[in-house]
Parts: sequence; structure tokens; C-alpha cells
Amino acid sequence: MKNPKKQDGRTAKVAALRAEQARRERRRLLVVVAAVAVVILAIIGATTAVILGARTERAAVEAAAEQPIPDVTESTGLSANHVQTTADPSSLPPLGGDHDPVWQNCGIYDEPVPVANAVHSLEHGAVWVSYHPDLPPSDVAALREAVEGESYALLSPYPDLASPVVLTAWGVQLELDNVNDDRIPTFLSKYLQGEQTPEPGASCSGGNGTPS
Repeated sequence: MKNPKKQDGRTAKVAALRAEQARRERRRLLVVVAAVAVVILAIIGATTAVILGARTERAAVEAAAEQPIPDVTESTGLSANHVQTTADPSSLPPLGGDHDPVWQNCGIYDEPVPVANAVHSLEHGAVWVSYHPDLPPSDVAALREAVEGESYALLSPYPDLASPVVLTAWGVQLELDNVNDDRIPTFLSKYLQGEQTPEPGASCSGGNGTPS
């Protein structure tokens, strides 16, 4: 015959073990939940910081674009006739003038583009970012990043360019010594479809060339 006291003792021990196991499981769960919460908060904090940083940077660029950009060359009274011609070789892209009837499609090019077509793109509000063919690949990558997603930006190498990087819009131009110049985003913000554009809203696709 079973001893009731021994039976009760075993039952109590089992209950105690189960209770301890449940407590440990709750503690483990709390630790996991706390760790996940910390990770989520860290991600939210980092994402918020990135978003706020991007907004602050964009606001700074837009504010700078409201002011004159140092060292920009300006030219007014440029002709804008559509002619079947090729531009004369030059160490700098033209700021405007007579040009091909077909514009150059905006985008990123790995080879030089026809100057007369690119000038037509300027008439439509494009910014032509040209760079010396000897520019290091890392610098070219930085320029690609700067214009990525800009539907009115044209990026290409330019033979015998007078400066490492030259930014050109209709009637305005800026020569730069390096790709880290803060004036690059400012120039893009100010002149992409800017007030200088003779034909604002005109297309920069459906013309000549196939961007990469």
C-alpha cells in the first residue's frame, strides 16, 4: 500500500520543479524580449538619425542654392538655333548656343557624348556633369552617386577637359578640382530645371543616346 505522505512529498517536489522551470522560462523570455526591444529601439534611433541627417543636409543644400555659387561663370544672350552641325573641339563644354535639333538623353554615359546634342539638353534644363577621362574610378563613382535618380542630369567623360570636373547648365558653368566639392549638390539643386532654362519642362528622354 502506498504511503500517502511520500506520495504528497513527490507531488510537492514535482510541483516545485515545474514552478521553478516556469520561472526560468519567464526570465528567459523576458531577457529575449528585452534584447529584441533594445535592437528595435537601436534600429529606430539609427533610422531616425539618418532621416533627420538627410533632411538637414537637403535643407542646407537648398539654402545654399538660394545664394550665388562662388566661381560660377555666366553667359547671357546665347543663341539657341537648331542646326545640323557638330560643335568645334574645346577644352570646356559650351554654355549654350546653336545646337543639334535632337537632344541628348539625360543619364549616365561611360563614353563622351555629342556636344551639339548635349547643348540641346541644356536648353531643356539639364545639368551636364562632365569629367576628365583620366579621373580615378572612385571619383567617377562619386559623381554617378551625385546624379543618380536625377532625370535631368547628364554625366559623361569629356576629352581634354580643362578641369577634373565641370558642371554646365544653360548659360552657367563651374569648374572644379575634385569630386568632393560641396558646390556639386548645390549646383544641381539650383540649376536642374532652374530659372535659367530656356525651355522648362521639355523632355530629356526620347532623343539621342542610350545611357548606361
